[in-house]
Amino acid sequence: MATITYESDVIAWANEQARLLRAGRFDALDIEHIADEIEDVGKSEQRELESRMAVLLSHLLKWQHQPERRGSSWERTIKEQRKAIARRIAKTPSLKADLQDADWWEGVWGDALIKAAGETGIEFDRLPSACPWSEEQVFSAEFFPD
Repeated sequence: MATITYESDVIAWANEQARLLRAGRFDALDIEHIADEIEDVGKSEQRELESRMAVLLSHLLKWQHQPERRGSSWERTIKEQRKAIARRIAKTPSLKADLQDADWWEGVWGDALIKAAGETGIEFDRLPSACPWSEEQVFSAEFFPD
């Protein structure tokens, strides 16, 4: 049987590595790639949090800057993203550290600006260069900026 490599088929490789682990065949494991994949799991969780936060912030921006276009769709998106972010953090509490990182917020805010400007046509100079809302406001079910 041909050896399955990480480079040739990552899914088949992962299944093979799991089988070897369960069988106690630690000497046959591809340790370096396993370590990379474990690290990638954490990065994936962080990327999901960043993406959801950018969507949430961009919709809050749209809500604030285009009151005439407010509707149930935007409101639903804001509520859904808040719930999804809360679930993510509850399942992975170490993600809370990102929320305390000013550089993280800066990056997420930049993504939100790009989304909001692209979806609305609002010029960047009309949008705040930094998030004008507190973390508490961003996550509050009652908060919708005027």
